[in-house]
Amino acid sequence: MREAWILDAVRTPRGRGKKDKGALSGIHPQELMAQTLRQLAKRTDFNVGDVEDVVLGCVSQANEQGANIARNSVLSAGWPLEVTGVTLNRFCGSGAQALNFAAMGVMSGQQELVVGGGVESMSRVPMMSDGAGIDGNNLRLREKIHQVAQGISADLIATLEGFSREDCDRFAAESQRRAEEAQKNGLFDKSLFSVVDPATGETALDRDEHPRAGTTFEALSELDPVFERWGASPVDGPGSKTSDQIALEKYPEAGDAIHHVHTAGNSSGIVDGAAAILVASNDYAKAHGLKPRARVKAVATAGAEPLIMLTAPTPASEKALKKAGMAASDIDLWEINEAFAAIPLQTMRNLKIDHDRVNVNGGAIALGHPLGATGAILIGTVIDELERRDLSTGLVTLCIGGGMGIATIVERI
Repeated sequence: MREAWILDAVRTPRGRGKKDKGALSGIHPQELMAQTLRQLAKRTDFNVGDVEDVVLGCVSQANEQGANIARNSVLSAGWPLEVTGVTLNRFCGSGAQALNFAAMGVMSGQQELVVGGGVESMSRVPMMSDGAGIDGNNLRLREKIHQVAQGISADLIATLEGFSREDCDRFAAESQRRAEEAQKNGLFDKSLFSVVDPATGETALDRDEHPRAGTTFEALSELDPVFERWGASPVDGPGSKTSDQIALEKYPEAGDAIHHVHTAGNSSGIVDGAAAILVASNDYAKAHGLKPRARVKAVATAGAEPLIMLTAPTPASEKALKKAGMAASDIDLWEINEAFAAIPLQTMRNLKIDHDRVNVNGGAIALGHPLGATGAILIGTVIDELERRDLSTGLVTLCIGGGMGIATIVERI
């Protein structure tokens, strides 16, 4: 099997995902992705016409993000008409899956040069804009497997694992501190580019907008739990069971009540963003004099019980490690998506990983989680940091709605 080489990775800054308030909220998501593609071509001397496909993750494929945003972004970027695009949805793992599919195409020998990435404008196309709810509004499926809101699942994990509100807030405070230090020292600058307003040509955003400098544990501890009210609300109208009751029936070992520990401060931020990664075969790269930055060493997905939903980063990582012939201790740097604080806390505990190797420049709690783009952003982030620290291998993993996880192992070349 051939190797898949990562030639470069670029991303936008992440803008606050609030309508008319975030710096990127005035920019159509196709244009946001188009700028990302143009930056990729600007930074790396390759023939854009050689790109065989652009594979993009996008979760809320409705309205401005519908109509195959990958193809329309290629057209918006001014790339040759012969370059195709396809959009996929693996929920929060979509950006990583796009990169993994690009790598698989190259490894299989069917493709030579592919772009993988993702985009999400959460200010313009909010979550659930497709009207599908958690389960596609399929009542028959709901009778078999009742899924609850992800925040309830995260609180259930915290309850079962014994993670306290203090544990989650301290983790969140450290995420903010690390992100603040990284921004101050320019550690994101290698992959980051300034987004411009297409109408004026002026800079719209040149740095991640979501981090809150100076955030303290004490300030975070004053925030109210977000999902306590949701957990206590009847799911199917008055007289029906609540989400908490449904979860506790499935997991009686959690005790008499779910401890609602997640707040807006220790959960991922709602933001806009896009990312793109250029993947080539080793033959193509050598023939065209292109210098690789990393190789994709192994990829994996894993399924888990869908009510608790967010536990699969552990088995996904274990599957990828087994394919690579590695142990968790062999990985130099980890990026475990901070969808909720309990998720990286659980994954670190399960795999016996020290926090000083995980999310070393902060994570989605501080920087935000543009759903379809995050996985691709994290892959670029870990490669940047491996290079800066002169280290070898990184593993990126994300929890995914519906009870799935995804993992990608990259190795510097």
